[in-house]
Formats: sequence, structure tokens, C-alpha cells
Amino acid sequence: MSERGFAIEGFGAGYGRREVVADFDLALLAPGTLAAVVGANAAGKSTLLKGIAGLCRARGSVRLDGEELTRIDTARRLERVGYLPQVLPQGSALAVYEALLAALLGGAGGRVTREAELAVERVLDELALRALALRRLDELSGGQRQMVGLAQVMVRAPRLLLLDEPTSALDLRWQLRVLGTVRDLAARSGCIALVAIHDLNLALRFCNHLIVLGAGRLLAAGEPQRTLDAALLERAYGVAARVERCSLGFPVVLVDHATQTEEQG
Repeated sequence: MSERGFAIEGFGAGYGRREVVADFDLALLAPGTLAAVVGANAAGKSTLLKGIAGLCRARGSVRLDGEELTRIDTARRLERVGYLPQVLPQGSALAVYEALLAALLGGAGGRVTREAELAVERVLDELALRALALRRLDELSGGQRQMVGLAQVMVRAPRLLLLDEPTSALDLRWQLRVLGTVRDLAARSGCIALVAIHDLNLALRFCNHLIVLGAGRLLAAGEPQRTLDAALLERAYGVAARVERCSLGFPVVLVDHATQTEEQG
């Protein structure tokens, strides 16, 4: 029986001759995992996700449910992996519903089926976007277009979701909505999601795995509340900080001041 889950071994990724992520190993993540990819600016978070998605030069082993992603063709990789970049979907005359249908049918021969329509309607409901279904993309705010971009990834139901800062353009309510939806999707479907995110408090609240990068290397990985501590925060971010609990019991990162730590990416 093939292994179930996602793992990386001997991984490196970069652009041209410059390797941004190197010597990266990630132990097997079980189905249903929502993993936060965190680290300082330029630590390699986006490059890691792009390398896994096959969008930049990469080397090493990337296995999803025992299948080596680096050895499969593009069509199969697109079927298995969904990638959301930081760049927002471009405005166009397409309605939101049409944009989701197009994302879904890109790998299905262009045939509109009742199953495809139901998949679009389900994602619209999951992300509370039904009110935008007939709105044109060029009429939407940046945050709304970011939500549509996430919906375009989710509608294809990939086994691996790679989301690069999916909450960056969203207000507080929608940040909670997005991460709660992705967490519930992973738990319900058994897919695995890697989310690059700057907000450590959101990562601690919603994610069940933490991947900490520094200068393109893996600094630590594991269960968030056991992994993130004062020493790791200083090493990864160059700050003096603490992890405490608020009155509702949620872990919260409190930053006291910046330090002169040199090890930053």
C-alpha cells in the first residue's frame, strides 16, 4: 500500500543559478493537515510553494500519496496540486461564476456538466461568495478578487493546496473565514494545505502544523504550540517575543522588541 500524505526530501528551488531554498526535508504530513509556512521576509516561503507547484527550477523528491510529483506530466500535476499566488486574479468581463467554471473545466475538455455546476455552487457557499456570483471580476475589490482566486483553486478539489498569503488583502472577518474554511476542507476531504502566512497568531489558531523557514532553510517543523517559542522567534525573525494565552485560551505571540540577530532570510 502506498504512503498517504505529503513529504519532501533533498529539496531545493530557485531562479536561474540562484538557489533560494536548499537542503529542505519535510517529514510526512498526514491527510487533513493544514500547515502554516512562516518566516521573515525573503526566507523562501513563496519560492518553496512555487517549487512544489513546478513553477520554478527545483530538485529533490516531492511525494504526494506516494506519487513523485516531479516525474508526472503537467496535466496530472495540475489535477493533483492547486496553487494560489500572491498576485490577485486580473479584472475581466467574466462573472465570478464563469471564472470558477472556467477554472474547473480547464482540465475537463470544456464540457459543462451538472456535476461541474454543483461544484461551483458548493464553493460559492463554502466561501460565502454567492452574492458575488454574477458580478464581473473587474467590478470587485482586491479582497473580493483574492477570495475568487481561492475559490478557483478549491473548486478543482486538488489533493494538495499551496496558498501563498491568501489572507493578505482581506479584513479580519474574511481572514477568519478563509482559514476556517481551508481547515474544515482539509479535515473533511483529507486534502493537505500549505499556507504561507505572516500572521503568526492566525497560524497558531487555525493550523495543525508549522513549517518555519530562515534564509531558505528549514529551521523547525511540528505541532505549532510545541514548536514556536521565544528562541525560535528570535532565530527566525530577529525579535524578542513570547507565546502566551489570551483570556479565551488561544495562543498569542507578543513581540517585545527587535534584536540584532543576524540569521534572517
